[in-house]
Amino acid sequence: MSRGTSRFVRLRELRFHLRCWSNSDKPLLVLLHGWLDTSATWSDVGARLGERFHVVIPDQRGYGYSEWPQDGYWFPDYLGDLDALLDHLAPAAPITLVGHSMGGQIASVYAGLRPERIARLAVLDSLFLPDMPATLAPKRTKRWLDQLNGVAREKSYESFEELAQRVKKQQPQLSDARALFVAQGWGAAGGDGRIRLLADPKHRRDMPTLYRNAESMEIWKDITAPTFFIDGGASAFAKAIREEEKAARRACFKTRHEVAIPGAGHMLHFDAPDALADALLAVL
Repeated sequence: MSRGTSRFVRLRELRFHLRCWSNSDKPLLVLLHGWLDTSATWSDVGARLGERFHVVIPDQRGYGYSEWPQDGYWFPDYLGDLDALLDHLAPAAPITLVGHSMGGQIASVYAGLRPERIARLAVLDSLFLPDMPATLAPKRTKRWLDQLNGVAREKSYESFEELAQRVKKQQPQLSDARALFVAQGWGAAGGDGRIRLLADPKHRRDMPTLYRNAESMEIWKDITAPTFFIDGGASAFAKAIREEEKAARRACFKTRHEVAIPGAGHMLHFDAPDALADALLAVL
C-alpha cells in the first residue's frame, strides 16, 4: 500500500510533514491522527479515501516527520496548527475534517470554533476523555514541575521487528505483517542503526492543565457541519465514560449519525482499515 506523497510546509514557525493522496482537483479532506500515532499508519485508509478526495494527513507537531517544539505540548497549539494548515490549503472553501482519538477532540473543537470552515465532520472512536475534577490540580501540577527537571528519555529498538513485537503487546490481535506495517510507520532508523519512535518523548509528560468537558460541550454546540461518529465495536475507550455521559456529549452535535465497526478496537485503522474506509466513503 502506498504511503502517499510527502510534502513539507512551514506553519507557526514549525516545519510540518504532510502525507497526501490524489490531487487538488478533488474535494479536500484533512485527517488528524491520534496520540503517539503518525500519518503513515493511515496509508490504507488514505489511499482508499483518495478515490474521491484530495486527502491530506499531517504529522501533528512532535510526531512523524514534523518538527519538535522546544517548550512542550499544549492542546490549543493543535487548534492553531490546524487553523494555519487550512489557511494554507483551502483559505476559502469549507472542507471535510476527520479526526481519530486525540485528533477527534481537536477536530470537533475546531469545528465549533470555525464552523464556517467545516462542511462535514467525522469523529473516529473519540470524545471519551473523562472529566477531570479540580481536586486533581495540585498533584498534576507538581508532577509536571518534577518532570520538567528531568530529561525525557527516547526509546530505541534493535530492529523494526523488535518494535513490531512491542506493537503486538499493545495490539495482540494484529498479525505479524500488520504489526510490522505499524512499526515501520511509527519508527525510523537513526545514525547508529537503531530504530527510534517518531514521537517526541515529551508527549509522555503529564500536563498541569485539566480536561473540563463542560468547556468542550459549549464549543460543540456551535458546530454546524453534519457529524458522523464511527466507533470501534470492540473498543475499550468508550467505557472510560458512562453511557449517559457519552449520550450527553453527542447530543451537543446538532446533526449527527453514529456507526460502529464490529470487532474493531480503538485503533480502527489497524484492525479494519477497509471497513473504516468503506464507512467514511459511505457517510462523507
